[in-house]
Parts: sequence; structure tokens; C-alpha cells
Amino acid sequence: MRSPKIPTRPQAIVSEQAARLLDQKFQASVAKLTGSQSPALNTMAFFDWAIHLLVSPGKQLVLAQLAQQHLQQLQSLAIESAALGMETGMSKALRGNQPSPEPSEPIPVPISDRRFKDPAWSQFPFNVMQQAYLMQEKWWQEATRDVRGVDPHHSEWVSFAAHQWLSMFSPSNFLWSNPTVLKRTMQESGANLQRGMRNMMEDTQRQLAHAPPAISEEFQIGKDIAATPGKVVFRNNLMELIQYTPTTKQVRPEPVLIVPAWIMKYYILDLSPHNSMIKYLVDQGHTVFAISWKNPGLAEHNLGMEDYLERGLFAAIDAINAIVPDKKIHATGYCLGGTLLSIGAAAMARDDDDRLASMTLFAAQTDFSEPGELALFIDESQLNLLEAQMAETGYLDSNQMAAAFVWLRSFDLVWSRMVNEYLLGDRARSMDLMAWNADSTRMPARMHTDYLRQMFLHNDLARGKYLVGGRPVVLNDLKLPIYVVGTESDHVAPWKSVYKIHLLSDAEITFVLTNSGHNAGIVSEPGHARRHFREVTREHNGKYMAADEWAQNAPVTEGSWWLSWDKWLNARSGEPTAPPAMGAAKGGYPVLEDAPGLYVLER
Repeated sequence: MRSPKIPTRPQAIVSEQAARLLDQKFQASVAKLTGSQSPALNTMAFFDWAIHLLVSPGKQLVLAQLAQQHLQQLQSLAIESAALGMETGMSKALRGNQPSPEPSEPIPVPISDRRFKDPAWSQFPFNVMQQAYLMQEKWWQEATRDVRGVDPHHSEWVSFAAHQWLSMFSPSNFLWSNPTVLKRTMQESGANLQRGMRNMMEDTQRQLAHAPPAISEEFQIGKDIAATPGKVVFRNNLMELIQYTPTTKQVRPEPVLIVPAWIMKYYILDLSPHNSMIKYLVDQGHTVFAISWKNPGLAEHNLGMEDYLERGLFAAIDAINAIVPDKKIHATGYCLGGTLLSIGAAAMARDDDDRLASMTLFAAQTDFSEPGELALFIDESQLNLLEAQMAETGYLDSNQMAAAFVWLRSFDLVWSRMVNEYLLGDRARSMDLMAWNADSTRMPARMHTDYLRQMFLHNDLARGKYLVGGRPVVLNDLKLPIYVVGTESDHVAPWKSVYKIHLLSDAEITFVLTNSGHNAGIVSEPGHARRHFREVTREHNGKYMAADEWAQNAPVTEGSWWLSWDKWLNARSGEPTAPPAMGAAKGGYPVLEDAPGLYVLER
């Protein structure tokens, strides 16, 4: 008898590596089509919300009741407004040019919005359109929140997406339903629309040609902005270190090192001379150094967080120690640069390296458990698409990062700009901050993945799981004084998230909360109008105070927090002495060229 044939395992047609490569290329193509937004997340979030709403009859009754209430209010408003308008029109015809009488009671406006600040929105028919839109917004907000059983991330995403879609159809966005635009059009006989058309054509041409905005040509780097005198005293493949020329006969012996975020050009802190933080510090008698990060390309695709620590922060500290020997450093980090500085400072404390005199953080998060609206764009599904796209290019393009901020601030960055520049025909006034914002940068693929996964997704630093040199670091090892600045209306680093450093370190922490946003709140020079801040110092090993309680009890000071920070630095510095030399040629840090250097010019 013949033995039965044992079926052999079929030979694989496609290897696992080839399959992964195919998936990566396909997903990169999807990312390009969707603007790096995950269709899987959109679909899952919508169905999660819709199915749970379908099995929530109580929630459905609440929404039906709210819709009926809004409809009744809108009908009453329309009838009353129309009747009042007719009555006023008839009375005006009888009175001639005499002023019309005021109604005995104003028409109720239960919901307000800064898009509708023009008083004309309270007149018929614009008040009805305004209220219809805002009531719809309120209904959708109620519909997408607090549906039992929905994943919180999905709930937030659906609510956010609904708000963005509704914002597109706001009556303030259209010529025929915006009384401000209609009034301007009649006053100028349509000249505003002609200017708006020219503005739109110019912007479109620049986008198609991949040219920077016109404002970039009005502010020249090294002349109008980033113009504080100084020298590049060190350069490697990741950063340049700039030492600024002293303007005072004596300086504080402890130098200040500024570590900016690698997603921004450093000169956010060296804009025009009147609002340059770096110039301000130099003029107050501080020796200032600043890191200028290289704008990475394909060659830098494999640089990660460890590289930015070693070749960035630690390399800068080594250089400063050679130029200003035997002096501790006031290290200062902004945004992601502050997170990087926190990691580096914790590693130095772990290793008994005491070369830092203090640490200052500007709008920088160390605990990412509540990172704010930016978390909407960061989950496994979104990261999978980003990683596939970055594998093709080697870096995260600035346009991809900009897209997320456009979504978060669609009113400021899209709709209000469209109304002002294309319908009213008014170009925004040129500002140095806008020129800096247009000078975008890229991010290495590995760095971006490291940062998003280890910070936003896993919160490794706050959990004591972040490794430097193969060993974990914790912020509670820090014993040096810490100065932390949060901004009230921050979309990138919400101040309550920044405040969480109080839970991670027992060191002395001076927390400052200033008004305005992530950038404008930091660039808050003395003399800037309408600026104020709150400030409280928690002593070493002091008791914790919750963020809301802190805000209620912290005293308000009018003016710029820069003066407070300068006073804080001086109190932790030695007596003034002669300025150090520029660079240290004998120590291997010769002057290479004038500030602002080469890397800041890279596009």
C-alpha cells in the first residue's frame, strides 16, 4: 500500500517584509489623499457615537426636546424681528428723517459669539440667521457629548469634527449673509471684492509655486528679525550655538541658555528689537546663548530624541562650560525644547551633574495625560499613517504640522482671514510674529515618532519610564529652582497641563500664568498693551494646590512677566562681573561667523 501524501505548506508568494512595504506605501498614499487624517479613526469614531446614540432613548429625548425648544425660540425671534422691522419701516416713512424709537425691550440674544460682534447682527434678518446657526452649533455640541458607552477619544473627535463642519457654513463666512461685508460692499461699490479677488489670486499663485507668503519678504532674517548681534561659536550636524554680544559693561556670571523647540525657528525669541527676549536679556546684563536647530531633511531622518539630547542640549552645555568656565547655567526651554530640557536636566540630576543653576520652562509640558486639543490628532491610527508617510520622505513636512493647527484654530487661521482678506479686501497688517510663523521647519521621522509615542501616547516621562542612556529619569530628582510659564489660551500646551509639573517635582517652583496664547503670551515685552500675569512660588517640598484653586488665589500683576523673570534670575545669580570672551578658540570653540548663522536660513 502506498502511504498517503502529506500536503506540504504552500510556499509564500509574498514575504512578510514585502507585505509590510506594500502596506506602508499604500498607507502613505492614503495619508497624502486625506491630509494625514486617518479615515479609520473618522469611521470608527462616527459609528461608535452613532450606535451608542441609537441605543440611548433618554439622550434622544433630550435632543428632541432641545431641538423643539430652539425651533420655538427661532420662530418667536423671526416673527418679532420681522414685525418690528415692518413697524420701524412704516414709522420711518411717516417721520421722514426723524430718528426711529427704540423698542421697549431689546430682542433677546441667548447665545453670543465673537464672529457676530457687529451690532448689525442684532437686526432682522441677520439676527435670525445668526441664532439659527448658533442654536444648531449648540444642538450638535449636546448631541456629541456625554453619550453613554462612547470611547472618550471618539466622542471628542466627533464633537470636534461636527464643530469644524458647522464652522464652514457660518453665515459670517458669506457675502450675502454677513451684514458687515454687505455694508462695506455698498459703501465701496464692490471695490472691496475686487481687492479680495486680487488677494486670493496672489495667495493661490504663491501656493501653487510653493512660494512663501509675501510677508516673508518684508522681514529679512538678520536685518529686521533675528538681528541681535552675536557670534556662532559651535556647529554640528544638528544645531548651531549662538553667543550674543554683551551690551553692558558687567554681566551676571551665570549664562542663560535658550533651548527652542525643534519645530520652530529659534528667533521667535529674537523678533524685532523692541520685542526680542534675547535682546532684553542681554540689555539686562545677562550672557545669553541660544541653540539654532538645523532644518532636517532626508539625511537626518534617523535622528531621535537621544540625538537631540546629546548633540543638542548636552553639546551646548559643554560649549558654554568651555566659554564661561566654572559657572552654572540658567537653562531655558520653550515648548518642545522645554520638554527636552526637562529630560536632560533630570538625567543630569540622576548622574549628579550639577552644572545647571536653574531651569525655566516656557509653555512646556512634562506630563501629557491631559495634553489638550492636540491629542485629537494623536492615536495609533493617526500615527500609523504619519509613520508610513514619513518613511517615504524621511521627515514630517511643515505643511502637515500646519494642517493640525489650522483645524484647531480654523476661525483665526481660515474663516476670519477669508472674510477679512477676500470679502472685505483688507490685508492683515504685517507683523514680525507672522513672518516667523511663515518660516516653517521640518521634523526628522524618528524624532517625531519618538516624541509622539513616548510622550503623548505613553506619557513615559511622567510615569518614570523615559530612558536616557538606557536608564530611567524622573523629574523628582531635580533640586534646582524652576520657573514655569503657562499661557491662558494655549492650544498647544494648555496651562493646566503645564501646571502638572507640580505633581512631578518637589523642587521650588515659581509658576506664572500670563494672558494670550502659546506664542503671543511668551513674546510679552515690557510696554506691551493689555498684558497681565499671575505668579505664585511653591517652596521646596511645599504643599500642592490644584490648578483651579491656584488661579483663584494667585494675585494679578499688570504688565510683562519678563520683569519678574529677570528679577528671579538675578536673585539666583552672582554679583555682576566682566563679560566673557566671545567663544573659546583654545578650548575648541572658535567664532565661526556672525549671528544668526546658517541653519536659520534653511528652508
